[in-house]
Amino acid sequence: MVTLKNDDVVEGRGDGAVAGSGPARELVDGLAASGALDSLFERIDRGDIELTGDGGLIPELVRTALERGLEAEMTSHLGYGPGDRAGKEANGAENSRNGSYPKTLATEVGPVTIQVPRDREGSFTPRLVPKCSRRLGGLDDMIISLYAGGMTVRDIGHHLTKTVGTELSHETISSVTDAVADAVLEWQERPLDEFYPVMYLDAIRVKVRDGGRVVSKAAHIAIGVDMEGIKHVLGIWIQDSEGSSFWANVCAQMANRGVMDVLVVCCDGLKGLPEAVEATWPDAMVQTCVVHLIRAANRFVADHDRKKVCAGLRGVYGAADADQARKRLDEFKHGELGRKYPSVAATWKRAWDRFTPFLQFPPMLRRVVYTTNSIESLNYQLRKVSRNRSQFPNDQAVVKLLWLAICDIEDKRARQRERTEKGKRPKNECRLIEGRITTNWKQALAQLAAAYPERMEPYI
Repeated sequence: MVTLKNDDVVEGRGDGAVAGSGPARELVDGLAASGALDSLFERIDRGDIELTGDGGLIPELVRTALERGLEAEMTSHLGYGPGDRAGKEANGAENSRNGSYPKTLATEVGPVTIQVPRDREGSFTPRLVPKCSRRLGGLDDMIISLYAGGMTVRDIGHHLTKTVGTELSHETISSVTDAVADAVLEWQERPLDEFYPVMYLDAIRVKVRDGGRVVSKAAHIAIGVDMEGIKHVLGIWIQDSEGSSFWANVCAQMANRGVMDVLVVCCDGLKGLPEAVEATWPDAMVQTCVVHLIRAANRFVADHDRKKVCAGLRGVYGAADADQARKRLDEFKHGELGRKYPSVAATWKRAWDRFTPFLQFPPMLRRVVYTTNSIESLNYQLRKVSRNRSQFPNDQAVVKLLWLAICDIEDKRARQRERTEKGKRPKNECRLIEGRITTNWKQALAQLAAAYPERMEPYI
């Protein structure tokens, strides 16, 4: 299999030139400088040799590399090379080569037919191209990447046929994506940190086939902010209805995985959540997302008045303390817009006990805990990925897709972050659960430490 290692990545420089490094690049540059590739380049320019496609240069290089590797494996298995009678006699080997058989592999550069060597005893088991394997690992990685990007199984099959000329059945593609099930389970059950200063909870709606009918279910996602300010996706839970029993189960799962304490849990007013949080972490503060509260208040407001209503409510959630916020809400209620839309003030009053807690904090900390926008940014991208599917066959399929999408999203964020940090090259490994660093986290953490000195001290 031909793969590009991290050191072989080609990057653009500021002067418009193309730069690269690594053994492969150095080898090619050396051959090109020596003129050893001139005749090959001439034939490519004339059109005598194609780079890709059936019989192309790159597939032939892959075939040659694989066959050479398989031949080396056979030599290691037998203990002597092809035609080496002296080596065979010296090792006292009774087994010997017995020709080869053709095998067509689906690869990233198209179908490649190779000759797999075999021995007389039938004891040779190749590792480079395992028995019964018809695909190279790189193609599996490509399928999973396309699936994580939101493409359906049918779309992936069409894409592979069109781009690399490899035809795979829908069942084969499904089996490739199903192979991550163990990784998903391991991730969903992995140990968590003992303490998260801030946790966000939100959900997206998906259509799932259940008992012969399609129902709308909520995929709930939890994000925890650790002491370094990095956001971690803690888990995904599928439920068709919300309630205290469901949230009690979710909180219990996170507690069983190691979460001993949470300072602030920010959510969108989910039913039963405050009671479940307080039952699991008695000292946690449940904060209703202000942005969700504004949206709920504007539900029955005419479009041309929504900006004015939002401007009037700014004084409520921007107040210095809870008393001032109550005064500003009463002023809005008795004003022109408040009398025109009485449901606005009523919505805020119903959520008042879960809205006011964050008002006790300084401005920098308020920006961190007043809204679930941090998780909504992730959910927005997950909705784009799930939008291509009219329905999912089961709950496990939802978790699988969202997990792969989260891996892809967070990996991109990690790579972008590394590119901006002192010109570092991005690493190959996927970060899985690491997200963005919370803005102005150091100041917010200092304010949390001042507000909760006893609970923060063991973890600082």
